[in-house]
Amino acid sequence: MSAAVTTHIDDSKTLWGGGVEPLKASYGKLMMWFFLLSDTFSFSGLLIAYGFIRFSNLAHDPSIAGFSPDHWPIPEHVFTHIPFWHINAPLVFVGFMTFVLILSSVTMVLAVEAGHRMDKKAVEKWMLWTIFGGFVFLGSQAWEWSIFIAGIDGHTASLVSNPYGPPAFADLFFFITGFHGTHVTSGVILNIVIFFNVVMGLYERRGSYEMVEKVGLYWHFVDLVWVFVFTFFYLV
Repeated sequence: MSAAVTTHIDDSKTLWGGGVEPLKASYGKLMMWFFLLSDTFSFSGLLIAYGFIRFSNLAHDPSIAGFSPDHWPIPEHVFTHIPFWHINAPLVFVGFMTFVLILSSVTMVLAVEAGHRMDKKAVEKWMLWTIFGGFVFLGSQAWEWSIFIAGIDGHTASLVSNPYGPPAFADLFFFITGFHGTHVTSGVILNIVIFFNVVMGLYERRGSYEMVEKVGLYWHFVDLVWVFVFTFFYLV
């Protein structure tokens, strides 16, 4: 009986002592997946709430080319500005923001792939481009917010009374895009930290660039969430 118990304890140590990796994923990557799953619930709840409120309000009047305090904004007219151009260009600027963020996800993939090859210089290059893409997106979002806050034709907007439609739209727009922007900011900071670790040769000495892959998972999640935010606010 005692021998059986001893064998059971030894097997448990072998299973949970780090020698076996579930799904061939390290503890760090599994914890990142758990975190991203919990964050998925947060964004899902916010976007579902937006959807319910959106369709419970008065439908927008197709004859209104722009915004009205009594109608939900027409999606493609939510933001029509372009820096230095005084033209009405629906979806152009937000489309550019989306393209930049998706492109930064591609450069992150290339950084992870270079890490698998233990190519330090390539990891540095692609992570630097990823960080640059993150800054461009954040700068673009800040400029978009400044236009929203300044209002149309100089009329100041706020979260309570605004020229963009019912107050609920502004409440949800600033909160959800701000929540996402906070995630992008966190991702940029993480990427900068990992980039400097790469430059200092930390992961080369460890013999693994897994940290690049883990922060890459977070960055891909942030990019994917933006696709849904973009769809909810600017397309439907």
